Amino acid sequence: MLKRFSKKDFTATNILIIITILMYIIQINISQGGLFLGLNLYFLVYDFWWQPLSTMFAHGGIAHLGMNMFVLWQFGNLIERFRGAKELVALYFITGIVTSLLSFLYIFYLDPQVNLVGASGAICALLGYVAYFDKTQRNGIITWVLLISVAPLLIGLPIAWYAHFIGFGIGFLYAIIRR
Repeated sequence: MLKRFSKKDFTATNILIIITILMYIIQINISQGGLFLGLNLYFLVYDFWWQPLSTMFAHGGIAHLGMNMFVLWQFGNLIERFRGAKELVALYFITGIVTSLLSFLYIFYLDPQVNLVGASGAICALLGYVAYFDKTQRNGIITWVLLISVAPLLIGLPIAWYAHFIGFGIGFLYAIIRR
């Protein structure tokens, strides 16, 4: 039987996940959706001003989406439980957009052919935030960020490792400011 939804199911984390899934469905159903919603040189060339935000909701495939939403579910719920929904939403959007803008600088100056998609930068910001507050888990979280950033490169997957590192640093800095 289908479980009845209750008010407790409508957490900020779950709403972010639902929005991301809906945006992915939109992305794959519009022509060149990844280029339109991802972060690339169209941001400047064609004034696609929404890209620093929309790139957080665009993804490179169902596996990419699933992985990111799983980690968002884990760490988003943790942050929401201990710091509140407002803190989670502010953290996710502020650090996600800042990470996108700083990642765009990398793209602009070093790799202009890139189309950046995914919530990984914002999610790594959540990891940086948690790493600041939970010193006992810090080394494990740093190791995890290194692993998810470097291991895919070693097997030839084109991932935005720099967005992971930038996001982690921005999340850590956000935690210092918000403590």
